[in-house]
Amino acid sequence: MTPRLRSTKGTTSMVDLEIAVQDAAGAMTAAAGGATRVELCSALRLGGLTPSQGLVEQVLEATAGRESFVHVLVRSRGGGFVYDESEVATMEREIHALRRAGVHGIVVGALDRSGGIDIGALARWVDAAEGLAVTFHRAIDACPDPAAQLGVLAAAGVRRVLSSGGAGRSIDGLAVLTRMAAGAPAGFEVMAGGGVRIQDLPLLQQAGVDAVHLSARVAVTAAGPSGPGGGNAEWDATSLELVKQARAALS
Repeated sequence: MTPRLRSTKGTTSMVDLEIAVQDAAGAMTAAAGGATRVELCSALRLGGLTPSQGLVEQVLEATAGRESFVHVLVRSRGGGFVYDESEVATMEREIHALRRAGVHGIVVGALDRSGGIDIGALARWVDAAEGLAVTFHRAIDACPDPAAQLGVLAAAGVRRVLSSGGAGRSIDGLAVLTRMAAGAPAGFEVMAGGGVRIQDLPLLQQAGVDAVHLSARVAVTAAGPSGPGGGNAEWDATSLELVKQARAALS
């Protein structure tokens, strides 16, 4: 199967590259390495949470002029994807604030207790986005049949889905991702993500997906105090080399 090409403003380009980042330095690194866009979040080791307003503003300033570059995760807590009314309302407020701040898109996801898409929560969030691009995140992979949900998402106003094909790692969900890419509604994008390694990218591209998503992060430490009051001395940073390798592998 040949990679599916997509059209952008009259030109044809290869698969998009999205990098999950946690700070302004990471966003700038992703841009320098050739990323198409970033998913901005905090707490990647928890699967990602909503970043602070100050961080969002800083990243927008640092990447000013880049079209459709900053997409922000809206997830109020770790754990599963079934949310109560208070949590749905909190994320709705976050989306209003993010839209006012000038972000280019939001990333959300919610399920009902049977494992289906929570259409009520999703509708509120899409309405709050007021035309911003909406990506449905890997909550889709907790559904019994991720590929069967794409029409539901598209009808709800979602533009893109991030999925590992229901597997722990996207390379292990390749068959489902291939089916999702082949059966996606017109104009709807399928983005592969979840444990992506550089060596996986050619196969993911051949599956026909529109984009791939990875964190391209490395653990770093710095000299100085840490411990009981300051936490672990190690944190994650975006690697320019990994972003460049990913872009090259998709080109």
